[in-house]
Amino acid sequence: MSISPIGWLHTLGSLPAIPLAAYMLAKYGRIAPQTRAGRAYFGFMLLGVLTVYPIAKQPVSAIVATVTLATLLIGYGASALSAGRRLAGYVETVALSLSVFLLMVPTVSETLRRLPAGDPLVKQMTDPLLLGVQGALFLALVVGVPLQLRALYKRNAAAAQSAASTTGSR
Repeated sequence: MSISPIGWLHTLGSLPAIPLAAYMLAKYGRIAPQTRAGRAYFGFMLLGVLTVYPIAKQPVSAIVATVTLATLLIGYGASALSAGRRLAGYVETVALSLSVFLLMVPTVSETLRRLPAGDPLVKQMTDPLLLGVQGALFLALVVGVPLQLRALYKRNAAAAQSAASTTGSR
């Protein structure tokens, strides 16, 4: 299990994005780009995505990296617009949740296929353990995104109600 220097940069560079994502999901219920953790997440994700290209051994790796880069840029781009546009907040939430999913699927796959060294838990991509974990990640995405969007809708509705009552009391 030898890893090249760029492989180490990729692995160690993208690894901090995982606890940052978990922290923001727990604290804010979503990836929060405007926060310090959100800015760090962007940097680590960008490093991880860009270093996939020189180490990718299969075309699917470059495809996943490109889709991840697109979701990251869309999410953070929408974040810049979200102050004035409600729709941008929804785009941001979906895109950045998808970026977490796209981070976790290869991370879990590579971890299970490499560890423990010499006798990994998973030997093939069709192993039931790997498929089960990937299925659980997909389920978390499918259930989590609508819950995030619902919370965002409620927050927007409460803010609109508050603004209307403030404007109406003048």
